[in-house]
Amino acid sequence: MLKSKTFVKKTRSGGVLKIVREHYLRDDIWCGSEVCTECKQESTVLQRDTCIESNLCAYPHYLIPDTNVVLHQIDVLEDPVIRNVIILQTVLQEVRHRSAPVYKRIKDIIHEKEKHFYTFTNEHHRETFIEREPGESANDRNDRAIRVAATWYTQHLKTSESAADGLKVVLLTNDQGNKQKAAESGLLVFKCEEYIKSLIANPELVDRLALTNDEKNEITSSKVLFPEHLPLSRIQAGIKSGSFLQGTFRASRDNYLEATVFVPGEGEDSTEVLLQGLQNLNRAVHQDVVAVQLLPRDHWVAPSSVVLQDEGMAKDENPEEEEEEKAVTAKKPTGKVVGIIKRNWRPFCGMLNVSQIKESTRHLFTPADRRIPRIRIETRQASTLAGQRIMVAIDGWPKDSRYPNGHFVRSLGGAGEKDTEEEVLLLEHDVPHQAFSQAVLSFLPKMPWAITPEDMKQRQDLRQLTVCSVDPPGCTDIDDALHCRELDNGNLEVGVHIADVSHFIRPGNALDKEAANRGTTVYLCGKRIDMVPELLSSNLCSLRSNVERLAFSCIWEMNHEAEILKTWFTKSIINSKVKHNKNHDLFAYLLYLSQMRIDDTTMNDDITKSLRGLNKLAKILKRRRIENGALTLSSLEVRFHIDSETHDPIDLQTKELMETNSMVEEFMLLANISVAQKIYDEFSECALLRKHPAPPPSNYDILIKAAKSKNVAIHTDSAKALADSLDMATVDSFPYFNTLLRILATRCMMQAVYFCSGMDSDFHHYGLASPIYTHFTSPIRRYSDIIVHRLLAVAIGADSTYPDLMDKHKQSALCNNLNYRHKMAQYAQRASVAFHTQLFFKTRGVLNEEGFVLFVRKNAIIVLIPKFGMEGTVFFDSKDKTAPNLVFDEEISGVSVPAEDLEPQSKKSKLDR
Repeated sequence: MLKSKTFVKKTRSGGVLKIVREHYLRDDIWCGSEVCTECKQESTVLQRDTCIESNLCAYPHYLIPDTNVVLHQIDVLEDPVIRNVIILQTVLQEVRHRSAPVYKRIKDIIHEKEKHFYTFTNEHHRETFIEREPGESANDRNDRAIRVAATWYTQHLKTSESAADGLKVVLLTNDQGNKQKAAESGLLVFKCEEYIKSLIANPELVDRLALTNDEKNEITSSKVLFPEHLPLSRIQAGIKSGSFLQGTFRASRDNYLEATVFVPGEGEDSTEVLLQGLQNLNRAVHQDVVAVQLLPRDHWVAPSSVVLQDEGMAKDENPEEEEEEKAVTAKKPTGKVVGIIKRNWRPFCGMLNVSQIKESTRHLFTPADRRIPRIRIETRQASTLAGQRIMVAIDGWPKDSRYPNGHFVRSLGGAGEKDTEEEVLLLEHDVPHQAFSQAVLSFLPKMPWAITPEDMKQRQDLRQLTVCSVDPPGCTDIDDALHCRELDNGNLEVGVHIADVSHFIRPGNALDKEAANRGTTVYLCGKRIDMVPELLSSNLCSLRSNVERLAFSCIWEMNHEAEILKTWFTKSIINSKVKHNKNHDLFAYLLYLSQMRIDDTTMNDDITKSLRGLNKLAKILKRRRIENGALTLSSLEVRFHIDSETHDPIDLQTKELMETNSMVEEFMLLANISVAQKIYDEFSECALLRKHPAPPPSNYDILIKAAKSKNVAIHTDSAKALADSLDMATVDSFPYFNTLLRILATRCMMQAVYFCSGMDSDFHHYGLASPIYTHFTSPIRRYSDIIVHRLLAVAIGADSTYPDLMDKHKQSALCNNLNYRHKMAQYAQRASVAFHTQLFFKTRGVLNEEGFVLFVRKNAIIVLIPKFGMEGTVFFDSKDKTAPNLVFDEEISGVSVPAEDLEPQSKKSKLDR
C-alpha cells in the first residue's frame, strides 16, 4: 500500500521545486513476540515469560514507553531488570530529533539481546499508521500514534496463544492528557513512576527515576533565589538586536562564585564575559550554552584572586578584602546569565554527602569535577552508597533551589580503588572505552594475514633499505620508521615510513566509524585505550623489526645542508632492521647507537651510517626551525614504574628528552609539513590541516609579570621575539628560573586544533613557526592521520576518493570531534598521572623536596615540585586572613603571579609529532 504527499518548495536561487514523498505501508511487519501465532516470524525478541514482579500488574506484560519516558527515564530503561519493551518507531524518531545522546543510548539497549527490546515500525504498518488531522499538533499526532500502536498490540496478542497466558501490554506515560485518553480507549496505562514503584522485588530502581515537574515543585522552597530565565523567543530576539550575547558557560575550578562566558567571533573579535556571584551565574552549569547581558561599565569587575570552594553557604559576593586588589587589577567585561539556550548536562561522577538528619532520603552529591555544582538527590541507599563513587544525573534546577535536583544513576565502586578511579576518570573525560563490538571486529583481516602479490604490484618495494623504527620502551603500536642513505650523486635520501592503517580501515564501515568516534588512543599510566583493535594497533600495522609491513612513505632527496631538492610520496613495503630484544629496550639501544656508534669512525655498518646521517641532518633542521621562530617550551611530565603484579606505582621520575627523541621529532615534523603542502595543493577546499593560533596579548600577562620580578624583559610581538627572550632569560642565582618561565609560557599558549582548509584562512602554526601543518605520522593512534593518508593516497593516485572526503562541511564536523577527543584525552592522561601520584605517596609518609611558588592567590599559593611533576594548592589558615605562616625563599617568591585557568596547551613541538 502506498501513500504519497506532494508539495512545492522555493529554492535559494528563487526557483520552485516540486517534491513528492512516498510512504509505503505493509501488512507483513512482525510484532516480535515469541507467543504470537499470527505473524510468520523468522526470529523473535519479546519473551513468553516476562519475569518481572509488579503489584500493579500481576500478569505477564510487555511495556510500551512514550517519548518522554524514554527521554527522561533512560537510566531506568538501561537497568537489567527492565526487559521485554516495545520501542515504537514514532518514539524512536522523536527521541532522535530531541536528544542525540539519549538516542544513542536507546539504540545500544535495543542491540543488547538479553534486554529483549523490540523496535516496531508502526509508521509503516498498514494498521498502525495514522495521518495527521487538520488542526492537530505534531505532538498530539504522535501521542495518538502511540495509543493506536498500543491498541493494535493489545488486540493482536489477544488472538494468539498469549491470551491463554494472560499476556498484556502496558503503556507508560507521564502525560496526564495522554494517560486519560489511553484509559478511555481501554488500554492498561500507568505513569512511569507508579509502575517503577510497584516493582516490589527491585526497590532500588526508584532511586534512578528522574524527577517529574510535579515532584520538582514538591521539594523546592517558596523563597526565590535566582532570577527567572527568559523564554527562548525573547533570548533569540535579544541576541539578534545585540542586547544579549550567546556563548559557552565555563565555570571556574578555583572559585565556585565565578565563571566566564566565551562568546565566539571572527579572529580577535571573540569576547570573554566575566560572571561573579550566584545570581549572575543564574543556575548555568559548566559547558551550557547561555545568553548573557553585559552590565554597565561601572559595574565591571576584575577576576577574583580567591580560591573558594562551595561549603554550602548561600552568599552571593566574594570576600570584602578583595576590593582593594580589584581596584588595581584590570577590569573585564562583566555580565549576568539571562537564559539557557542549551543544557549540556551528562551523568556526573562523584561522592554522596550523607545527610546528618536521621532517616532522611535527601542528600547532597559532590561531583568529582569542581566546576559542577553539588546536586540534591533522593535515595534510600545512602548507607550503602557512602564511601562509593557513584553517578548522578541532573533533572532540573528550579529558581527557588540553592542546588540542582537530580537522581542516582549507578554505583561505580569503592572510592580510592584503582579500577573504580580509572573508570571515573574515563567517564568524566568522555573517553570511549567499551570493548570493540562484533560489528567492528568483523571488518578486521582474517588471520593468518600476509602481503599478497596484488599488494606487491601496487607498492614500491623498500625492503632492501635499512629502516629503523623508534618508539618509547614497551611500545607495541609502532607507527613510524626512518631511513637515510647516500646516493650516487653525493646527496642523501631520507625517508619517513608510516604504518599504512588506511589500507585496513576502509571508509564508512563499522571499524572506520568507531575509530572516527574515538578519535585518538588514550595513554593512561600502565594502560592504553586503543583507537583501533589490538590486531591492528599492536600487530598488523605496527612496524615491528624483521617483519614485512605495509607503509606510506614520504621520501626526500637532500644535500648535506638539509636543503630539500626533491620530495615524493609512495605506498610501500618495508622491513625494519632494528632488533628489539629483552636485554635492550628500543630507546636504550638507539641511544647507545647514537652516542657510541655515531662518534666511532671505525663503525660503518648500515644502521650506524643511517643514524649518523639522520642525526646530522636533524641538528641542522632543528637549528633552522628555531631560527625561524619555533618555540622551545617546557612542561613537567613524569613516568611511573609499575609493579607487574599489583599494578601499583613503585617509582616515578620526570621524563627526559634524549637526543634520539629530537632526531626522530625533526623528521616527523618535516614529513607532516611536506604532506600538508601536498594535500592542500591538491585539495584546497577539503584538506585536513592543523593550526596553532597565536595567543592574544593578554595571555602573556602572567609570564611578563613573572619575568619582570627578576628584571627580565619578555617580548611577545612574535614567536621569534618570544623564543629569543626566553633564551636570554637567565638569573645566575636562580638556575631553575628559565625553566619556570618556559612552563609559564607553555600555559599562555592556545590549543592547537584541526580544521578544514576550505573553512578557514589562517593556517599558521605559531609554536612550530610553520605556515602550514598537519598530522600524518601516527595513524595507529590518531584518526586525523588516517584522513590525511586517504587524501594523500588520492593525491598520488594510490586510492580512490569518496563523497565525505571531499565534503568540507563534513570534514569540519569531523575536526570538531577530533579536537574534542584530543582535549579530553589530554585531561584524562593528566588525571591518571595525578591519581597514580596519590597512590605512590599513599604509603610513603612525609617527604622533603624542593618546591617553587608558581602563583599567589588571595588565600592560597600554588606550588610546583619539579621532581615529581606535582602542582598543588596550599591554603592559608582561614582564621588568619592577613598572611600565611610560611617561610618563602626570596629567590623564588618573585615568580608569584595570579593563577589562570587556561586551556590545555601546546607544549614542546613533540606533542605535534
